[in-house]
Amino acid sequence: MDIVIIGLLLGGTYALIAMGLNLQYGVARIMNLANGEMLVAGGFTAFWFYTAGNISPLLTIFIVAPVAFAANWLIYRIMLEPLVRRAKSRGQLEVDSILATFGMSFIAVGLMLAFFGGDYFNYSFLAVPVTIMGDTYAQNRVVAFLAAVVICAILYAWITYSRTGLSLRAIAVSPESARLAGINVRQRAAIAFALGGAITAVGGALISSFLTLDASAGVAFTLKALIIVIMGGVGDVRGTIIAALLLGVVETLVASLIDPGLTLAAAYTLFILVLLFRPQGLFGRKPT
Repeated sequence: MDIVIIGLLLGGTYALIAMGLNLQYGVARIMNLANGEMLVAGGFTAFWFYTAGNISPLLTIFIVAPVAFAANWLIYRIMLEPLVRRAKSRGQLEVDSILATFGMSFIAVGLMLAFFGGDYFNYSFLAVPVTIMGDTYAQNRVVAFLAAVVICAILYAWITYSRTGLSLRAIAVSPESARLAGINVRQRAAIAFALGGAITAVGGALISSFLTLDASAGVAFTLKALIIVIMGGVGDVRGTIIAALLLGVVETLVASLIDPGLTLAAAYTLFILVLLFRPQGLFGRKPT
C-alpha cells in the first residue's frame, strides 16, 4: 500500500506534465521536444520566488501560468505556425516540428544556463511528514498531488463541456472536418499549444517543491511525458491521467523492490509493451 500511495502521488504530477504535451501534440499536432524545458523554467521560477520572497509555489503558479501561456502562444505564432502552413501532410508536420522543437530545447537550456547557472536547485517547502493510512509521506508531495488533481479535473471538465474544449476535441479527431464545421483551426491550435505549455510550466512549479532540478533535466521529463501520451492515447485526456498514474506506480515499485536506477528502464519497458500489444494506447481507437 505504501508503494501504491507513493506511486499515485508521483503519477498525479506526471499527469499534469503529460497533459500539456497531449494538448500540444493531440490538438496542435506539434511534437514538442522542448516540453521538458518549459517544465524546468516553471520550476526555476517557483524556486526564485520562494528563495527571494518566500512566496509559496502554490501562489507562484498564478504567475507562471499566464506568462507561460503568452510565451508559448508567441512561440507557436512566430516559429511553428509557418511550419504548419507549409506542411503538406501530418507526417511532414511531425518531422518538421520535431526538428524545430529539438533546436528550441537547446536554445532554452542555453538561456537557463546563462540566467540561472548550471547548479542543481531545490528548496524546502512543506518538507514535513503527513500521515496517510498509518504511513508517513512528505507533505509537499501530497500538496502537489492535490493541486495536480484539481487542475486536471478543471481541465477535463473544460475540454469535455465547454464550447472551446469541444472544438479542441474536434480538431484532435479531424482538423479538416473541424474546419468544414466553421472552427478556426489555426486559432484553436495556437490556444491548445499555449495552454499545453502553461500546464507544463505549472507542473514544473509544483514538482520543484520536492524534486531537485537543473537546466538540463528537461529531456527526462519530455521523454516521460511522451511515453504517457502514447500509452494513454494521443488526444485522450482520460487515458493520459490513467497512464500517468500507472507509470508512477510502476516506477515506485521498481525503485522500492529492485533498484532506483532501473526506473527509466521500467518506464521504457512498459512503453514497448504498449506499443507491441496496444499501439493505439489504452483508450485510443484502432485505425479503420
